[in-house]
Amino acid sequence: MADESPLIRSLRAAVAAAPGDVPLRLHFAELLLAEGRNDEAVAEAAVALQHAPGDENARALMVRAMGLPAAESPAPAVVEPPVPEPTTTEAPAPSAPAPSFDWDAAEQQVRDLVGPRFLEDPQAADGDGTAGDAAAWDVDAPGSVRLADVGGMEEVKDRLEAAFLAPMRNPELRRLYGKSLRGGLLLYGPPGCGKTFIARAVAGELGASFLTVSLSDVLDMWIGASEKNIHDIFETARRQAPCVVFLDELDALGAKRSRTHHSGLRNVVNQLLTELDGIASGAGNEGVFVLAATNVPWDVDIALRRPGRLDRTLLVLPPDAAAREAILRYHLRERPIEAVDLGKLVKATEDFSGADLAHVCETAAEAALLDSARSGSVRLITTKDLLGAAKQIKPSTEPWFAAARNVAMFANEGGLYDDLLAHLKRKRKL
Repeated sequence: MADESPLIRSLRAAVAAAPGDVPLRLHFAELLLAEGRNDEAVAEAAVALQHAPGDENARALMVRAMGLPAAESPAPAVVEPPVPEPTTTEAPAPSAPAPSFDWDAAEQQVRDLVGPRFLEDPQAADGDGTAGDAAAWDVDAPGSVRLADVGGMEEVKDRLEAAFLAPMRNPELRRLYGKSLRGGLLLYGPPGCGKTFIARAVAGELGASFLTVSLSDVLDMWIGASEKNIHDIFETARRQAPCVVFLDELDALGAKRSRTHHSGLRNVVNQLLTELDGIASGAGNEGVFVLAATNVPWDVDIALRRPGRLDRTLLVLPPDAAAREAILRYHLRERPIEAVDLGKLVKATEDFSGADLAHVCETAAEAALLDSARSGSVRLITTKDLLGAAKQIKPSTEPWFAAARNVAMFANEGGLYDDLLAHLKRKRKL
């Protein structure tokens, strides 16, 4: 809001950055209550109680904010610092000290949580702003995520192991059969089903660094700069080998050149093909594993899927029952729940993506929070809340399967989508 004090604005940003910090949220609620914004204070106290149901300070603040009788007297009001008087030749009379609020402590509390209001001039921060300045590509060190951390989805794990991981884990057999330490794999399927997480798990299994690339990382306004960015990315991966290069939203980065009217985008695809072949490097792509993800593989340039490039594909379907249970447990782990029947919830969320399941948990939590705020008595999230949320939300995967059905039936050249076709037959969607 435009009329908010700087401290209120700073604390609001701090709470958004650290939603689980109960003391910070209660401090923010106290300030709102002191300004007479009781409804907002009630909402903040309710969220604090959601994170810490037994917190006495949160309960007491909720009672005060709702105007209910309580044993304790209300907390002292927070007074804004006095506005300094205009400078005069005479020294002003000393003002009375602030009642009780420690402004220095508040500043220390939010200093590390609230970022700078303005970004630095990018030209001053890195280079002179001309085309050709090398980007600083962030490469994540080998992570601890493994395929065992992916709940359920055993069929996906088995196919990853057989088609991609087993040759990489057995160097003696690889040398015996002349298998090069390089490879490409395209993950495709409905949005929100964990393709990025699976790519990170593959990197963890290989003990490889992880470099994520999206369209915004590559495109540049200067002629030739986008192609140079692609080259720099792969050069960084070669230096950091073993390294997994993850091309996110490949349909945007490697769209069909026949449908691309802008020459710059066509050149990006050409450069990407060159880097996948290792032509630009004398050592090739030894130790560089290329993984890509897309929701619409039929929009990807066919040259990217030729042998030696992204020639292996893996369909990542909506989470199965075991995966849905694991995802629901994860999103409910820090929420106040009571006797939730996960079996019923898993059955009610068939074909839901991982993102849909997170939305179910969020919607159920909102319903319980609103009831608590209205009644002044905190109640836990129940199975009824979760089932009601699941009934309101339609699986976001349905539109994707509607489009994919036509592709699997009428554009399955060379058996590219045989796995999708088999799934649709099992689900009786053909």
